[in-house]
Amino acid sequence: MATVRDSDRIAGVRIVEPTVYGDERGLLVETYRREWFPLGREMVQGNRSNKQRGALVGLHYHLHQADYWYCPVGTIRVVLHDLREGGPTDGATECFDMSGDDHRGVFIPPGVAHGFAALTDAVLTYLVDAYYNPADELGVLWNDPQISADWGVTDPILSTRDQTNPRRADIPTGRRPYWPMRT
Repeated sequence: MATVRDSDRIAGVRIVEPTVYGDERGLLVETYRREWFPLGREMVQGNRSNKQRGALVGLHYHLHQADYWYCPVGTIRVVLHDLREGGPTDGATECFDMSGDDHRGVFIPPGVAHGFAALTDAVLTYLVDAYYNPADELGVLWNDPQISADWGVTDPILSTRDQTNPRRADIPTGRRPYWPMRT
């Protein structure tokens, strides 16, 4: 059975450390179970992202969508930043590594900006609780000094979108998450 714990830095974020079953044939890991997230909605879409070492994705956020991330191959540095205005952890940043070796997963509620840097060639699988909606695809600048994230990479490979996201202080009115949000 997995160990599921609340983040000690950002309200609503849950970190999963699953039990790994293995023998000479290989291993089995239960990567997701709905009951681990009693306040979340059902996940309705699964996605896979393959990234080369040095690629950086984020910081992205949603007003209405939660994510569940799992890294089965390689190692990534996860960066989370709470944008939920008025919340108990507004402004908190959390960074940690996930890999195909530790099998950790993370539940990210709406309003928490999220991104990752590929420390090696890596695969990230993620489940979401809402279908893709371009109006709910928002972002904040990955290297905003107010967020002060340790991405673990130098000279990252970035998309145009991630290079041009606004700083936290410049998020347009009506696009900043607020507290309380559903988790």
